[in-house]
Amino acid sequence: MPPRLLLLWDVDHTLIETAGIGTTVFAEAFERATGCPMSAGMATAHGHTEPILLAETLALHGLPQEEGLFARFAEAQADGYARRAQELRAQGRILPGVAQVLRDLAADHRVMQTVLTGNTRAAAAIKLSAFGLDAYLDLGIGAYGDDDAHRPALVDIARRRAQQHHQTPYRPDDTVVIGDTPRDVQAAHAAGVRAVAVASGISSADDLAKAGASLVLETLEEVGGARLVDLLFAPRH
Repeated sequence: MPPRLLLLWDVDHTLIETAGIGTTVFAEAFERATGCPMSAGMATAHGHTEPILLAETLALHGLPQEEGLFARFAEAQADGYARRAQELRAQGRILPGVAQVLRDLAADHRVMQTVLTGNTRAAAAIKLSAFGLDAYLDLGIGAYGDDDAHRPALVDIARRRAQQHHQTPYRPDDTVVIGDTPRDVQAAHAAGVRAVAVASGISSADDLAKAGASLVLETLEEVGGARLVDLLFAPRH
């Protein structure tokens, strides 16, 4: 029997933190792709997909979006993360409760879990593998910033991939986006699926509740994987 529940995890500030290494890698990739240093700073990253983040950072520097620029940036960024993987492990961290929840869920035959992230596919895979979290996630059916710059569109991309892989449909009520920003919640709502929010980033639990998350957690430590599945399978009124 195929899994009944499809969980789509955000990556940064939901599963892991890069301790500033992500900003360093972005700046290096920006300079390699454009030939200009990132002297005017970086656009606010929280909840943005990588193409939008790059576009806004280009605008800060008065630079045009040239054909092929994002591809050059993405390749340089992935190379930067690969070179800094050991540094990422040493300075970054898995957020509290994440490893146990992902392990619990990976052992539950009712659940399929992957990622829905603004990261490119390559960057997400490198970052997650640096912490060993890729063992619990089917990254092949995930949706990434290089699939579409519009975060809500990523939900249907992931659902289609999961449906093709398991040869079974995933209804909106069977699909849950889990993230740390109001943009994650808004993306879920725009796609007509459910949203769980974790106040592990800069957004407060109150902010996430106001955005309309059906379940808000302070951290994943407060709920194990089995308890989370029970909450998600509970009848909704």
